[in-house]
Amino acid sequence: MYTIGEVAKLLNITTHTLRFYEKEKIITPERTDQGDRRYSESHIQWLRFVIKLKETKMPLVQIQEYASLFLQGEKTTLKRLSLLKNHQDHVQNQIQVLMEIDEILRKKISAYEDYLLKRDFS
Repeated sequence: MYTIGEVAKLLNITTHTLRFYEKEKIITPERTDQGDRRYSESHIQWLRFVIKLKETKMPLVQIQEYASLFLQGEKTTLKRLSLLKNHQDHVQNQIQVLMEIDEILRKKISAYEDYLLKRDFS
């Protein structure tokens, strides 16, 4: 079991973010008798997934929906699958846009490098 500080350090996020995720019902850590949060390995795996979803621009409301569906159990499997497939479509679109931008940048960089090679610096 990990403390909130240990998890924050391990995942390179703030304790504020962890408290926010708890407030938004994205994660529910266990509590000690003194009320201190404790996170298991499964919590950490879940948080890593949440962080990746955020990095790929999944809206918080969809992450909350997924978390809620997960807690409801097997009966929500099709809904969770649909939600993830929709997000995967979004990610694929992001990849396409990034590839197009990368190609534009390559051409611009090449043009600048060619210009600098041909320029007389004397």
